[in-house]
Amino acid sequence: MADISPSTSTDADTEDKNRFLNQQLCAVASDGSDRPKDQKTLRRLAQNREAARKSRLRKKAYVQQLESSRMKLTQLEQELQRARQQGIFISGSGDQSQSMSGNGALAFDVEYARWLEEQNRRINELRGAVNSHAGDAELRIIVDGILAHYDDIFRIKGDAAKADVFHILSGMWKTPAERCFLWLGGFRSSELLKLLINQLEPLTEQQLLAINNLQQSSQQAEDALSQGMEALQQSLAETLAGSLGPSGSSGNVANYMGQMAMAMGKLGTLEGFIRQADNLRQQTLQQMHRILTTRQSARALLAITDYFSRLRALSSLWLARPRE
Repeated sequence: MADISPSTSTDADTEDKNRFLNQQLCAVASDGSDRPKDQKTLRRLAQNREAARKSRLRKKAYVQQLESSRMKLTQLEQELQRARQQGIFISGSGDQSQSMSGNGALAFDVEYARWLEEQNRRINELRGAVNSHAGDAELRIIVDGILAHYDDIFRIKGDAAKADVFHILSGMWKTPAERCFLWLGGFRSSELLKLLINQLEPLTEQQLLAINNLQQSSQQAEDALSQGMEALQQSLAETLAGSLGPSGSSGNVANYMGQMAMAMGKLGTLEGFIRQADNLRQQTLQQMHRILTTRQSARALLAITDYFSRLRALSSLWLARPRE
């Protein structure tokens, strides 16, 4: 037993030393293999990590925006449902003759959100058909469906103007950037035609002449409506100013009530201005479709949608801008 014990202790110490040396050698080898060969590789790795981080942040912001939009739409639908339970009626598709009363602005916002969602679906279908070089017959069906869908929004806006003309006129149902270019509750047909001319090349001389004539006639109609609105505002201001003065006597009260009744009557003409402006927009789209070929009409509708999509995106970027 005395002879075995020292030998055993020495073997154990040797094994421990060998194990320690192997660990040191592994650590050194590992450090050498993981170290970047040069600063260029290190910078590339850092750039890749930063690009991946920014990509994750953009994806997170996009998901948050979608979730916020979904929650807002859900809230609007819930409020619309409560409004319906309280007796506010909104007619379905095909018959929009019933007036939206009480909570008309909210009802229109929900209807417009649904219309915009369906419009995006139709435009995506058209874009896919154009990219896949579909035939004219298939494109014509999709284009006619989109133009008919535009007719729906003009009809919905007409019903909404009966309930709350100021909501439609102010454009509060659109994004801030869209409101910046708003004219009588919508877009200017003449300005839209100017944008499309450069997007639809090449055009024949006959097509170019027809579009220029359409643009000029639209501009003249817009100027006439704008002058009518200015005259209405001036007349309304004069009517309201006529009721100013000392109050208290029965004569002044009667005069005040009479002038306010006149002002109310003049405000009733606002609905007519909205209707005429939408009729002009509707006719411009229809005449543009007659001038262009089916494939050109498809490209025009895609360009119009992309333009308004960029306006909405610009609004989102503006609202999300960093503030000091």
